[in-house]
Amino acid sequence: MATNLFDDFDSISSKQWKQKIQFELKGADYNETLVWNSPEDIQVKPFYHKDEFTRVLPVATKASEFKICQNIFVYDVQKSIERAIDSLNRGADSLRFTIENESIDIINLLEQLPLKKVTVYFNLAFISIDFVKKIDAFTKKNNAVIFCNLDPIGQLAKDGNWFTTAEKSNFDTLNLLTEVTESASLISINSALYQNAGANMVQQIAYSLGQANEYLNRIESINQPIVFEVAVGTNYFFEIAKLRALRLLFNLIAKEYNHKIDCNIIVSPTKRNKTLYDYNVNMLRTTTECMSAIIGGADAIANLPYDALYHKDNEFGDRIARNQLLILKNESYFDKVNNPADGSYYIENLTNQLAEKALALFKDIEANGGFLKQLNDGIIKRKIQESADTAQELFDSGKEILLGTNKHPNKQDKMKHDLELFPFVKVKPRKTLITPIIEKRLAEKIEQERLDLE
Repeated sequence: MATNLFDDFDSISSKQWKQKIQFELKGADYNETLVWNSPEDIQVKPFYHKDEFTRVLPVATKASEFKICQNIFVYDVQKSIERAIDSLNRGADSLRFTIENESIDIINLLEQLPLKKVTVYFNLAFISIDFVKKIDAFTKKNNAVIFCNLDPIGQLAKDGNWFTTAEKSNFDTLNLLTEVTESASLISINSALYQNAGANMVQQIAYSLGQANEYLNRIESINQPIVFEVAVGTNYFFEIAKLRALRLLFNLIAKEYNHKIDCNIIVSPTKRNKTLYDYNVNMLRTTTECMSAIIGGADAIANLPYDALYHKDNEFGDRIARNQLLILKNESYFDKVNNPADGSYYIENLTNQLAEKALALFKDIEANGGFLKQLNDGIIKRKIQESADTAQELFDSGKEILLGTNKHPNKQDKMKHDLELFPFVKVKPRKTLITPIIEKRLAEKIEQERLDLE
């Protein structure tokens, strides 16, 4: 514009805005009425102003390039190939394969896929040097983008035991792999475990960074991006800020190791707030969660089907989940701006506060022996459980609402005969090195009570 019309208006300071609000409150206390405290001990104000805004944080996000990822469990290779090709033809541009044993013909799987512009992630339930070498050779030969997502610390945290390997330790195996591979990315951090188990956002970020720091410390040469597998909930702006803070702090820490490659963040909606009853509401939840992921700078998003709690993988659930992302990309134009959160006073403020608190917790963990020591000592699990218990109390008292479950439930809903999967925590007694971190949904207790009454 040739003429700046805003010069015709006097600027209003944050002090003036607050005075106006206090006048409108007619004697009610400003802080008690309008300021609320988050589980991360962040005070959220009713407005944010440029008076309190110093700078745009250096968080490089490319929302226009986010990938729509399809999760595929590989049991029958040919069926997995057919499903992958069908998903790519219907809008997916990234694939994540879950493989539970190394007998799978991985080269046959990859060779039959059109991977020229497709990113591939693996979720391997094992570590095998020969298996990963095959993936790396294919990656190099075909100039593909493949992430192996090997996370032995995440395996220990979730399962209670390390991966079984021929080498003395899982870190020895990873060091050997860095010597014999050069193209495929190896390392990942399962941050989603902490969210799904009930950790608050500061804990999620700090524990993920602590885990990354263990790998940067123990693995001699990491020449490919480290992947963070993250889960996001419905606290919309906080989740945007969480992803931005995670990327900001990882780059800060990695710089100390002369690791200059940006991380890769693949996001899925959390399971923690998903419900068995009134299950269609899950689609609404995952839509806002995917929006947070895009604006927060996720590299790839694997949406969670609305019926994933109780149905086996099915074409309809997968298609709806994928179409949610396609609507955000093609009809809502979420792919048109790279850094949509930059300059938002509120989001920048949240990002800064989450980053400061997570960095302080990370430093405390390092000062007390590091993440792996605290995981082995049970401190990480105990801290997560404390946060989870607080959230559960809020839900049980009705202060934390899940629509259709503890607020406006549909009493006519019957689910007992629709369960193809067991939707609750089920821990089998077994020998483990540590007590594993268990994922648990908020609604499980109330859902079990309703099922018993059907």
